Amino acid sequence: MQGMKGLTTMMAMARRGGAATLKGCWTLSAAPFASALAFSVVKVPRRFLRSSSKSVIPKVKACENLGTYDLVCGQEAKLWVGRDHGVARIELDRMQSRNALGHNMLTDLEHCVVKASELTIDHTIRCVVVHSCTESVFCAGADLKERRAMGEDEVVAFVKRLRASFLALQRLPVPTIAAVGGVALGGGFELALSCDLRVGSDGCVLGLPETRLAIIPGAGGTQRLPHLIGVPKAKDLIYTGRTLKAYEAYEFGCLDRYVVQGGALEEALSLANTIAGGGPVALQAAKEAVDGGFAAATWEGKMAVEEECYARVVPTEDRLEALAAFSEKRKPNFKGA
Repeated sequence: MQGMKGLTTMMAMARRGGAATLKGCWTLSAAPFASALAFSVVKVPRRFLRSSSKSVIPKVKACENLGTYDLVCGQEAKLWVGRDHGVARIELDRMQSRNALGHNMLTDLEHCVVKASELTIDHTIRCVVVHSCTESVFCAGADLKERRAMGEDEVVAFVKRLRASFLALQRLPVPTIAAVGGVALGGGFELALSCDLRVGSDGCVLGLPETRLAIIPGAGGTQRLPHLIGVPKAKDLIYTGRTLKAYEAYEFGCLDRYVVQGGALEEALSLANTIAGGGPVALQAAKEAVDGGFAAATWEGKMAVEEECYARVVPTEDRLEALAAFSEKRKPNFKGA
């Protein structure tokens, strides 16, 4: 009864715009009744989870007040690197075309990923967030206007570039997060799938509609989605081409977190800052251990990957700094050494 009373109170707060309480109740696993309320909040009818002003998806620039980043490169896809906090952002900024993946955007994205990779070497970048310049759309997929003007060879070459670019993003040595606000379809969803984690807003829509266009997902979707949510569910989405709303995507496993009210970018940056607070060498070793172990065919191979990665963190100064900080009851100052 107490749990139901709490849920009723939170629903009432949602109608009055109580976004922070609602978001906190399912993201903080240590809170009382957290796991039960997490499921309940996702299941609440959507009309109870919207404020009267319908401000869940603000159709304004998402990054106007983010002043602690410096622009490194790009126009339609921009790399912003944080000042002294280790978080970088790859911002999709082609709103007039709903961030559709055209030649220019892809070229910018390729340059952003290459530069980000370079900046992970000295640990200037410790975590990357991929997001849109607006909360109304993440990426609508391929630029079909450009696509119609391409010959068959050009289409094949362009999709091959997409595939290689997304693979390079996946292989960045630091954790990556996709902040999915609004629509993420086709190549847009495949871009999000190339990241380690996905945070969605209540207004996001995900899907791979390619079979409705007489093609198939060609930028990794047929491979990454089954790894993420399992083969049967992936086949369901790919065969039907249907889309998932935020709560469905979360239940399917396509989203790792979703914000009931508010922006995906804010939540993703909060998560990124938490991640970037870890030891830089350890973060890269952890990613390599998980990815490399997952790809290994045997348990002996998986354990060998972990052993190799663990051996890299033992002789670091950061490990000793963490022990000293724990003893002295202070925050550690990691330097990536």
